[in-house]
Amino acid sequence: MPMKNAYGFGLLTVLFWSTSATAFKITLQYLDVLQLLLVAIITSTFILGVFLGFQGKLGIIFRLKKREYLFYLGLGVLNPFIYYWMAVKAYDLLPAQIVQPINYTWAITLGLLSIPLLKQPFGKLQILATLICYSGVVAVSWRSGANASQINLMGVFLAVSCTFIWALYWIYNIRSQQDPVIVIFLNFLFSIPFVLVACLMFSSISIHEPKGLMGGVWIGCFEFGFAFIAWIFALKGSPHTSHVTNLIFLTPFLSLAFIHYILGEEILIQTYIGLVLILSGIGLQNYGKVR
Repeated sequence: MPMKNAYGFGLLTVLFWSTSATAFKITLQYLDVLQLLLVAIITSTFILGVFLGFQGKLGIIFRLKKREYLFYLGLGVLNPFIYYWMAVKAYDLLPAQIVQPINYTWAITLGLLSIPLLKQPFGKLQILATLICYSGVVAVSWRSGANASQINLMGVFLAVSCTFIWALYWIYNIRSQQDPVIVIFLNFLFSIPFVLVACLMFSSISIHEPKGLMGGVWIGCFEFGFAFIAWIFALKGSPHTSHVTNLIFLTPFLSLAFIHYILGEEILIQTYIGLVLILSGIGLQNYGKVR
């Protein structure tokens, strides 16, 4: 694949993921968190399954060992079930411009969890990067005066905590030797019963709002299914993955544009300050790894 095609798939992924915060907030006007997840996960599972069918790889999922099924079941509980339940609930409780930048601290939590789980060293740059990154979380979340009512502490807790779930998912995902699309398909497939049971216990599977159904399908297509496929193509087509992965840092800025012009949120100066601090912390961590 030519490098320009890899960039094209990378930019397409950026566009897809940039709409997620806006799509979550709009869809949550018509569905609750669990209903949204149920529709989106079923949609993405169907898309990934069709894609594997076109590739002639769908039969592989029936030839795995029992321990592999259990492994991917465990990953599916982490992501998408627990991670997106927490992340979308955070969007339900907070303005989108707070949750979206906080999501990017997963790169720092990945570094922190790698210390005990992967025996990675914890250097001074990691400490500094962590402090800078979480000072960005404080800045993004800071509100005073009339805006103070926008801050829901449980929402902030969920937004930060779900980054640890995301990081755990990718740390354990290192052990997988399967095609990444097969892995993601199995994770989503195995998470459906958990979301369904949670829906029956805490919500309802009856959806009466067509707009909510359309929103859930949109998220399943463009936040999950097509986005993951495009991202995998981008990574496979690039001789150096860093050339493509750096594109992801365009996402929060483009996302803020959608949040402002579509959702109508006034983007506050502390949101930009916090986002710059978060990305600076991530950049400093990556610099330390290169050194």
